[in-house]
Amino acid sequence: MGIGSGIALFVIGAILAFAVNVDLGGAVDLPLIGYILMGAGAVVFLISLVFVFRRRSAVSTSRTAVDPASGEQITTRRTTDSGEPPV
Repeated sequence: MGIGSGIALFVIGAILAFAVNVDLGGAVDLPLIGYILMGAGAVVFLISLVFVFRRRSAVSTSRTAVDPASGEQITTRRTTDSGEPPV
């Protein structure tokens, strides 16, 4: 589900809550169903926005050391995608 689904749920809920005036004999409360759909639409919309604006960053760390046995330089590179620095 995405942003469009959240908006669609909200609009359908608003239509049921405010525009539909049908008497179903008390079996179904359409305004209550409309309010529930509006709430669900708002939650889906907000969760979708969080996922859209969540930033992924790659952190690259490079370490250089000298091997004591051979005297050569050893370079180690490590990349993480979580945005946290590598250990």
